[in-house]
Amino acid sequence: MENIFDTVELNNGVRMPAFGLGTSGNKDQTVCNDTIKAAVEAGYRLIDTAQMYGNEEQVGKAIHQVDLSDKNLFITSKVDNPNHGYEAASKAIDESLEKLGLDYIDLYLIHWPVVEGRGENWKEDNIETWRALEDAYEAGKVKAIGVSNFMVKHLENLIANCRIKPMVNQIRLHPGVLQEETVVFCEKEQIVVEAWSPLSPIKQMSEDDKVQAMTKKYGKSVAQLLLRFSLQHNFVPLTKSSHPERVVENADVFDFKISDEDMDYLNSLKFDDLKAPDVDEEK
Repeated sequence: MENIFDTVELNNGVRMPAFGLGTSGNKDQTVCNDTIKAAVEAGYRLIDTAQMYGNEEQVGKAIHQVDLSDKNLFITSKVDNPNHGYEAASKAIDESLEKLGLDYIDLYLIHWPVVEGRGENWKEDNIETWRALEDAYEAGKVKAIGVSNFMVKHLENLIANCRIKPMVNQIRLHPGVLQEETVVFCEKEQIVVEAWSPLSPIKQMSEDDKVQAMTKKYGKSVAQLLLRFSLQHNFVPLTKSSHPERVVENADVFDFKISDEDMDYLNSLKFDDLKAPDVDEEK
């Protein structure tokens, strides 16, 4: 990726920005306004929210306060876990549209594969929920559909039983959590991989002498190294912050490249306290 305006092509031909702003935990309207305004001015075009975050309305107000004439924002949201099933998911999509104040949502995801009370029937549950997303896609309510936190078996279930293949899978990815099996499967199936929580190891990596040497070598912060790490893996990173200046700083990752040797070292890192989520745990 050469600049923040680069895009990736989804398997339905839609082009999605290759660098995004996550909004989890950002429910204050003023903070939301300020961070999204700073992000858009810095070149971010992908804004990621979710019903689970409880801030679709705040994000909607914030994006409508930005001059959208030439910004081409790409908005993502996700169906909350209690809204699984065809009828509930269909209603949830309409509610997301209303809260965001949009005629359509660029990308809509199933947030979690195994939800409370449906664990034994997760296969049927995901198929039924996915059918609601397929119908919304065909009705033009959403321009692309995908999933979040799905592992290979969850993806295989949808691909085998549904008419439209997921276009995106948003999973936790960063040094120490690489989820290689799922990433390789997504690449094979032309499912774009987004990285949530790409900055998780900041504290641990800040204490690593080799990583500190990299920050001096490249003239970049640990956060910037982590985001560049995602980009060089062809992940779409979703970075979040409630500080506008940090939002701008995080976007300054397109003027350097981590060497193969340094990438190998970052790939080798392990952290006992950072794990991929147990997605088979009901939520």
